[in-house]
Amino acid sequence: MHARTDIESILNLSPVMPVVVIEDPSLAPDLARALLRGGLRAIEVTLRTAAALRAIEAIARDVPDMAVGAGTVLSVEDLHAAANAGATFAISPGATPALLEAGRHGPIAYLPAAATASELMLGLAHEYHCFKFFPAALAGGVPMLKAFAGPFPQVRFCPTGGITQDTVRTYLDLPNVLCAGGSWLSPPQALAARDWTRIETLARAAARARG
Repeated sequence: MHARTDIESILNLSPVMPVVVIEDPSLAPDLARALLRGGLRAIEVTLRTAAALRAIEAIARDVPDMAVGAGTVLSVEDLHAAANAGATFAISPGATPALLEAGRHGPIAYLPAAATASELMLGLAHEYHCFKFFPAALAGGVPMLKAFAGPFPQVRFCPTGGITQDTVRTYLDLPNVLCAGGSWLSPPQALAARDWTRIETLARAAARARG
């Protein structure tokens, strides 16, 4: 079991965190290596497929320099399953009181999500100060994050959802954004073709996104 890492430290590893959907866990280590070669040091493997936990296990075992986390964590059971698979962090698309409580004291770092001021206030009441902002583009994007900065100066974000290589810089330029989640870094066609060079190239561009 990993020593628990601070979620803010994980979010500071790279300007963009790849958000990946993996159907074949045997591809996971090569995907992680390609992203790492491109300069990205954290990966979110979404729990949207039957292969996700095995993919996390494979990355944790074979690519120790990559911080691997579980995304789409919807329950306390998901949180513990991710930790047992070797994840160093977990991310949710929202939050529940049970997850907020479990995440505070759980074995791995936890990032809840918020899209409204009320959700941020609930998270702050549970002593969180870092949040995923999801779905970023649909929930107000850059203007919403700027608006949050006034009443919530202590909060830091990882906006995710609807962000592209062309728009990510506008998010990263905000002082309350630590990194952004990126689903464009592992195109299904590139994964299927094992086109690691293409994925490395996408990662390299993302790693330079903060300028």
